[in-house]
Amino acid sequence: MAFASQALILRTQALAYGGAAIGRLPDGRAVFTPFCLAGETVRVQVVEEKRGYARAELLEVLESSPQRVAPRCGHFMECGGCHYQQIAYSEQLAAKAAILADQLERIGGITSPLPEPTLPSMAPYNYRNHVQFHLDPHGKLGYRRSNSDQTLAIRECHLPEEGLNTLWPQLDFEAMPEIERVGLRSGAGDDWQIILESAASQPPEFTVEGLPLSAVHLSPGGTVVLAGSEAVTMQIKGRFFQVSAASFFQTNTAMAESMVQHILDTLPKYAAFTPHTTLLDCYCGVGLFSAFLAPHVGRLIGIESAPSACEDFSANLDEFDHVELYQSSADIALPNLPVRPEIVLVDPPRAGLERQALDGLLALAPQVLVYISCDPATLGRDARRLVAGGYRLRQITPVDLFPQTYHIESISFWSK
Repeated sequence: MAFASQALILRTQALAYGGAAIGRLPDGRAVFTPFCLAGETVRVQVVEEKRGYARAELLEVLESSPQRVAPRCGHFMECGGCHYQQIAYSEQLAAKAAILADQLERIGGITSPLPEPTLPSMAPYNYRNHVQFHLDPHGKLGYRRSNSDQTLAIRECHLPEEGLNTLWPQLDFEAMPEIERVGLRSGAGDDWQIILESAASQPPEFTVEGLPLSAVHLSPGGTVVLAGSEAVTMQIKGRFFQVSAASFFQTNTAMAESMVQHILDTLPKYAAFTPHTTLLDCYCGVGLFSAFLAPHVGRLIGIESAPSACEDFSANLDEFDHVELYQSSADIALPNLPVRPEIVLVDPPRAGLERQALDGLLALAPQVLVYISCDPATLGRDARRLVAGGYRLRQITPVDLFPQTYHIESISFWSK
């Protein structure tokens, strides 16, 4: 039975990964509707039908959840940046733990996983130290519209740190179709940086008159410093990190500290820190976790493919004589690593572990694996293979790096 373009009344059952709530069509198929909460009666319009499920858009909330709150932002539901502003923060935390458990069970095949309570963000709003804008045809800063590649020029945003929120409205651009993204990054103190990304090697004309920030142009041709410095300085737990414009760094500074502390507190429960311990930090980036783990082990090896992050790693861990770095992709380095570490920490991108990387990891057979994931679906896929390879999930904790969105970070500990 086809329901496309029909208005239907249904009862939502639970939140699914991706930001939508699950309901049921009259024929029993699941229907996913964004901006709803579990347990609401809503009127929706089906916009896409597949053989086993459908997608709908919300027309009206007829019976709301007691956990529904007023969104803070006037662009909510039009802008694609936030998905959960209508949900009380305590319920966001509970929902993320439930979604993580569901993904581990359905995709990972782990029976009744019990995540620890979600570590809450220190600030549910104004937490991002790095924000990326697009330019609309008139040169106005904005974000992609929900379910669209069109840019919505914005008047407000409640996710960037307060300093960045003071800065971005002062930026004035002409229409520059060659600029694909405009990034703003906030470091320690008032160390601000604007990052212009484009496919063209020739940087645009750009000045920072009257603004205390650095400016960098990123393209396939490399990095060009337009003003100030190529890197910002980030401070985590009193330690300073050099972070170049092209390098990744956790976008929630306070929660990066919480992640580091959680690993330092939890890892000794499952693995011994001794002068004879070798620890491998794969996808190590600029060395955030390596810098705090290195003092506890006899040898630390980092693996990172991004050249800028490798340069930052070398600068950030220069004080340690027992730290090594391989500039390589994980799928090449792990199967050929000439050492068998007792502990491996992996922090892969959203796509999870490449198949060759996971094969190499299983061949190394570390006693303990720490898996930092930013996508519970790919974590579930990798979890199934880890269990088949002889590993057992000992503990998993969701970490809310991205309040008001459906994104779920987690830290899991596995033992052989």
